[in-house]
Amino acid sequence: MPQPAGVTIRPGTDADTDAYIRLIGDAWSEYPNCILDVDGELPELRALATHFQKANGALWVAEDAGGPLGMVATRPLNDDEAWEIGRMYVAKAARGTGLAHTLLDGAERHAVAHGARRMVLWTDTRFEAAHRFYEKRGYVRAGSIRILDDISKSLEFRYAKPATGLAVDMLDAAAAASAERRLSDILVACVASGGSVSYLRPLSMEVARAFWRGVSADVATGTKVLLGAWCDGQLAGTVQLVLAQQPNAPHRAEVAKLLVDPAFRRRGIARALMQRVEQVARTIGRRLLVLDTASDGADRLYRDLGWQEVGSIPGYALNPDGRPEATTVFWKATA
Repeated sequence: MPQPAGVTIRPGTDADTDAYIRLIGDAWSEYPNCILDVDGELPELRALATHFQKANGALWVAEDAGGPLGMVATRPLNDDEAWEIGRMYVAKAARGTGLAHTLLDGAERHAVAHGARRMVLWTDTRFEAAHRFYEKRGYVRAGSIRILDDISKSLEFRYAKPATGLAVDMLDAAAAASAERRLSDILVACVASGGSVSYLRPLSMEVARAFWRGVSADVATGTKVLLGAWCDGQLAGTVQLVLAQQPNAPHRAEVAKLLVDPAFRRRGIARALMQRVEQVARTIGRRLLVLDTASDGADRLYRDLGWQEVGSIPGYALNPDGRPEATTVFWKATA
């Protein structure tokens, strides 16, 4: 693994027991009623390297001259080509240095090199800083909360993401809420790069977060479908399906907010999102789709995908710099 200056990252051994206990105990002590009982509940810490070796996984420790600074492990789950990230802890003094990213980068690369197509992890519901870190790394909430019968009365969120290649997934309400920060970054970046997506420059993070909170609420109520696209483990794009609610329009939906992080463009992400959103619409019985887009060249993608142009409306919206621009309206039948 590449590592910050002065820090060594090496495979963990069973002789590192004191380091594991110190790192985990210090982290848990930052939260109320989070109690580390090694021999009663986590005896594997006494031989943690052997524990992961038996699971065909791997374990690393980060240290400097002053002692242990962090740890991380990964192992295969033999479920949908998934690997689990576990025992991810960084000492408070080393947070904000990039060490956590370095450790996770190495664990994810190891997993992918050994066949991982999907990464999963569990994190205590109290560990909010960890949630923000994993969400920044492209993980989203997936599945139910896990209840542990332990002395700390722990509840854990499950997080997951595609590990490699280009993948498009549908986000449920929990996943949508956990993706709000990353999706806000994408929206702000798209507006800053000139994307005509309803907002003017500069778009503040607060306004972007408020928008995505509204989208998450709509997903929860079933009025929107939200898709996310991952590129090599990073959440890089999104699109929405706005479901018509009128009694006479159960067959219709609008495709909206097709966004791709400018750093990930020209990798087929927008096309993959559009193809998947059509599949989803067909699956849920929405046979007629509509969309509108700025008449600035972005409309070429829709024509290539077989969308039919209705017409162009001059000056329909303002571009990110506040100048009027034309908008083109398209439709497509999914069945």
